[in-house]
Amino acid sequence: MRRLGELEAEIMDRFWRWNRPATVREVVDDINLHRDAAYTTVTTVTTILFHKGHLTRARNGRIWLYKAAASREAYSAALMEDGLEASEDRPAALMRFVENLDEDEIAALRKALRDVGRRARQ
Repeated sequence: MRRLGELEAEIMDRFWRWNRPATVREVVDDINLHRDAAYTTVTTVTTILFHKGHLTRARNGRIWLYKAAASREAYSAALMEDGLEASEDRPAALMRFVENLDEDEIAALRKALRDVGRRARQ
């Protein structure tokens, strides 16, 4: 999975934060609170995100309502998986990754490993 471009990430951030269907107009209006973005540009990038599978859409009259296809966490996990796949030595890559975690993140990782272990045994 390729990392999102700057405008793609800005658009996806809205869908992830809002966690609801929204129109391109809503996205453009929100972006324009912080910087100028052309409606046509945001429409084009939103359509690209749909075709890449990051967004779903449904018609509401003449307007498309878009929604995130997966959570921000699922997207982040997919990026991490791709990073591991790029390594010839996955255990070494995991070790380097863990070495860069702070104590809270290590505790969260330990909990996640316990939870996954419990689910696997059930």
